[in-house]
Amino acid sequence: MPRNTLCPRPARRAYLTLTLAAALTGALTACTAADAAQDTAHAPTGRPGVTSAEKARLATLAQQVVDAGAPGALVRVDDGHGRAASIARQASWARTDHTLTVNDEFRVGSNTKTMVATVILQLAAERRLQLTDPVEKWLPGLIPNGSAITVRMLLNHTSGLYNIIPGDADVLKTFTGQDARQWTPEELIAAGVRHDPLFPPGTQYSYSNTGYIALGLVAEKVTGHSLRDLIQERIAGPLHLKSTYLVDGSDRTVSPRLTHGYEPDAAHLAPVLWPGIPAGTAFAGPARPAGYVDATRINENTEWAAGSMVSSAQDWARFDTALMSGKLLPSAQLREMRTTVAEESGNPNRYGLGLEKKATPCGPVWGHDGQAPGYSSWNYTDSTGRRTVSVYVPTIFGIAAAKPAAATETLLNAAVCTMLGKPVPAASASAPTGS
Repeated sequence: MPRNTLCPRPARRAYLTLTLAAALTGALTACTAADAAQDTAHAPTGRPGVTSAEKARLATLAQQVVDAGAPGALVRVDDGHGRAASIARQASWARTDHTLTVNDEFRVGSNTKTMVATVILQLAAERRLQLTDPVEKWLPGLIPNGSAITVRMLLNHTSGLYNIIPGDADVLKTFTGQDARQWTPEELIAAGVRHDPLFPPGTQYSYSNTGYIALGLVAEKVTGHSLRDLIQERIAGPLHLKSTYLVDGSDRTVSPRLTHGYEPDAAHLAPVLWPGIPAGTAFAGPARPAGYVDATRINENTEWAAGSMVSSAQDWARFDTALMSGKLLPSAQLREMRTTVAEESGNPNRYGLGLEKKATPCGPVWGHDGQAPGYSSWNYTDSTGRRTVSVYVPTIFGIAAAKPAAATETLLNAAVCTMLGKPVPAASASAPTGS
């Protein structure tokens, strides 16, 4: 979602994704050999794996996220040696709804984009489409100037299409659960294109959920199958991902393994709303303690191909490993996926085709983050896919204030550094401060 759906990438900049990003500007810069040379995430060395001391530190940091006000925190780290270290911590009041475990399912928001991009690249490898195809070829008449927007531009957010969340007021009402409207993908695209494009296609970068909704339709048009079935048949099924599926817009079923997700109630949300979101915005849901509402049953039909996947930390690690090791894509398409463009001016991160190269204190990693109502997630891996890390927190805005944001950033940085087998920088290892 934000960055991923609630906002034009409000966070995940710099070293996390919890503060509003700068204005989306800057010229595109192609991936260079130097970019690849700077990737320090090589295959694991001979270290013994995640130590008991490292796991204890991660547990302490996860508890600090909860102590700062989050309903819970889950972290999973696999440094490529032996069993992964998995930790779950939860506020006592939230346990009355659902006991958080390391195997729970989460709504993973814009991490969905990596799977959708994988499907598109598989179709390209099969020569059923080309990345240079204009959108007009597959979705005639749906997107103005579609003859100038290519599939590649949709994948790397250089299409110039307006981002429907949070930009479109009608879509935002459904996203927050205040409106039960069932949006079709075509209606979501129409909501996006009724706003002026941000720039001529291919000239800049600006994160767009609208573009990924279009990609979902392209995949369906090319194959004649639903996007949900394509992900199951091409990715989740072959990899035996038992907790991974795309939520259909009409599907109101909530799995008992799905972690409950929460957002601050209207009074607590107002001070932490991102710029650009209208005052008075509030999430629907039953009132819970600590100033939260339960957002678990908010329908995800506004996100679809841009962010409606459900998964678990273990499943997503298996997906990342298969993807980066070449089990899902031929080498040519994996190179395409990892060919990046510059993001916003001053942002060290770079975006490929549904995959981000993220700068961290311990070196670059590959992956994505995601937000959906009640859920924030970060999934990263090294360049080989042998090492993986996931951090999940069951809220978006519950970690938007200074203290929980700092605690979450500290946990994420420590988890990434542990995955890479590197010392956690002092600034990242210190206890968070703030209010």
